[in-house]
Amino acid sequence: MPEFLKKFFPVVYGRVKTGGKKNNYCKCDNQGLQLFTSSLYLAGLTATLFASYTTRTFGRRPTMLIAGVFYIIGVVLNAAAQDLAMLITGRILLGCGVGFANQAVPLFLSEIAPTRIRGGLNILFQLNVTIGILFANLVNYGTAKIKGDWGWRLSLGMAGIPALLLTLGALLVTETPASLVERGRFDEGKAVLRQIRGTVNVEPEFADLLEASSLAKDVKHPFRNLIRRRNRPHLLISVALQIFQQCTGINAIMFCAPVLFSTLGFGSDASLYSAVLTGAVNVPSTLVSIYFVDKVGRRVLLLEAGLQMFFSQLVIAIVLGIKVTDHSNNLSKGFAVLVVVMICTYVAAFAWSWGPLGWLIPSEIFPLETRSAGQSVTVCVNLLFTFIIAQAFLLMLCRFKFGIFIFFSSWVLVMTLFVMFLLPETKNVPIEEMREKVWKKHWFWARFMDDQDVTGK
Repeated sequence: MPEFLKKFFPVVYGRVKTGGKKNNYCKCDNQGLQLFTSSLYLAGLTATLFASYTTRTFGRRPTMLIAGVFYIIGVVLNAAAQDLAMLITGRILLGCGVGFANQAVPLFLSEIAPTRIRGGLNILFQLNVTIGILFANLVNYGTAKIKGDWGWRLSLGMAGIPALLLTLGALLVTETPASLVERGRFDEGKAVLRQIRGTVNVEPEFADLLEASSLAKDVKHPFRNLIRRRNRPHLLISVALQIFQQCTGINAIMFCAPVLFSTLGFGSDASLYSAVLTGAVNVPSTLVSIYFVDKVGRRVLLLEAGLQMFFSQLVIAIVLGIKVTDHSNNLSKGFAVLVVVMICTYVAAFAWSWGPLGWLIPSEIFPLETRSAGQSVTVCVNLLFTFIIAQAFLLMLCRFKFGIFIFFSSWVLVMTLFVMFLLPETKNVPIEEMREKVWKKHWFWARFMDDQDVTGK
C-alpha cells in the first residue's frame, strides 16, 4: 500500500512511485523493509525456546493461550503504529505468537488425532494458515482502495480476528491425554482419552502412553537427549525438513507476491489481485493433502510435488530470463499468463506437500520424552531459515534476477532425492510405535536403533 510505504519506508515508496534508475528486479531492495518482514521470524525463533518449556511443564493448551495473547498485543501495536519502532515492536510480538503457536498446535493435533486420520487432522493446521493467507490478501486488496492511513491500519488490525479465535479456542479445548499423563495426571488423561476416542476401551493406547511417560520422566535434559544416537534420525529428519521447506522458495513467492508481480509489470492493483489468486490456489490444494495424506502416504505426495515444483520454477526462470531484463520488460500478455499459471502450479504442489507435511512429520516421529524439545528445535530451524530467506530475498532477487528460481529449483531437486532415499513412511503408524514399526525397519536409520543405547538423563 502506497500510504504504508510512504509513512514507514519512504525510500522504497520513492522508487516504486517514480521508477527511478533502479532496475526491474531491485525496486524494493531495502534493508529496513526486509528487517520489518524478517523480525517476526527472528522473534518466533527465540520464543519457541521458551514455548518448549511451557508445553512440557504446563501443557499444550496454556501454550496456545499464550500465543493468542501475544498475537492480540502485536496486532494492536501494529494497527496503531506511529513510527517504525512501534511497527517492528508489534511485529516482534506477533513473532512470539508464531513461536508459541507453532510449538503447541501441531503437537496438540497429532496427540488427539486417531492414528488412521492423524495426517489429515494435523494438516487442518496448515489449512487454516492457507485460509489466513487468502483472507489477508483479500483484506489487502479491499483496504488498498481506502485513502489515507485507515487502509493499512484496518488491514493490520484485521489480524486480530484469527488472534481472538485462537485465544477463544485455547480456552474451550481440553488438554491432550499425552500431556496430562506426562505431567502425572493419569486419571484425567484416561478420562480425556475415552472422551476424544468415544469409547471406554482405550487400555492399549493408554498403556502406550504410560510407558512413554515413564521414559519421559527419566529424561531431565530433553534437549541433550535429542542428540543421543537413537534420537538422531528423528532430529536429522526434522531439521532437514524445515531447511528444505524454506529452500523451496515458497516464502519468496507467497509473501513477496506483490513485489514479484510488480516486477512483471502488472501494476499495483493487479499485483494484489495476483496474490489473491495464488492464495485461492493454496486453500483447495491443501484440501487435496488432507484427503490423500492418510491414503497414499507422505512420501508419494512429497515426491510428486518435487517434480511439479522443479518443472514450474524452471519454466519461470526461462521466461523471465528471456523476456525481463534489468531496465526493460518485454513480457507479453501470453508469457505473463504463463508465468502466473506456473506460479499457481508451484503453489498447488507446495500446498499439498512441503507446506503441511513439513509440520506433520516432525510432530509425529518424536517419542514423548523428546517431543516438546524436538518440536522446539523444529520450529527454531524453520523460523531461522524463514528469517534468512526473508532477510535475503529482495537482495537475492536484485542480484540473481531470474536466476533466483534456478537457485530454488536446485534445492527442490536435492530435497526430492532426500525424500526418495532417507524419509520413511509414517502413514497409519501409532506415534508410540514408530520406533518398532518404522525406524527399526528402515534400510539406513535402523543402525541407530540400538537397544543398548538406553534413554539417558
